Amino acid sequence: MNIIDILQADYQRFPENQTYSIYATKVYFQDPLNKFTGVERYKKMINFIQTWLVNCKMDLHDIKQDGNKIKTEWTLSWNSPLPWKPKVSISGYSELTLDANNLICSHVDYWYTPLFDVVKQNFKLGNR
Repeated sequence: MNIIDILQADYQRFPENQTYSIYATKVYFQDPLNKFTGVERYKKMINFIQTWLVNCKMDLHDIKQDGNKIKTEWTLSWNSPLPWKPKVSISGYSELTLDANNLICSHVDYWYTPLFDVVKQNFKLGNR
């Protein structure tokens, strides 16, 4: 199975059973909330998502590879763990870079949805 097939399968079952072996040990990760290095820290972030976000789902809209660069377009949605369980959604894209061993050495997420709009989604009435 090639890396595109693995990524498509990972997105489909996100955040469950992710394939961490496709990441370099010192993978660099960045999104609007996080910036860190290391696959172990990446696993902890995914575990946090899996533990705290209810009905978490990642819809993959597009995936393209050009040499050692992969770009994915996606929408992440979940219900927040607040008593009224608001539905929250973030659309964005990821830029992944592969190293000489064909492992992901950089994973940078960009959100089309502004951070303040993500926060506001938690407080919309009737947002289920």
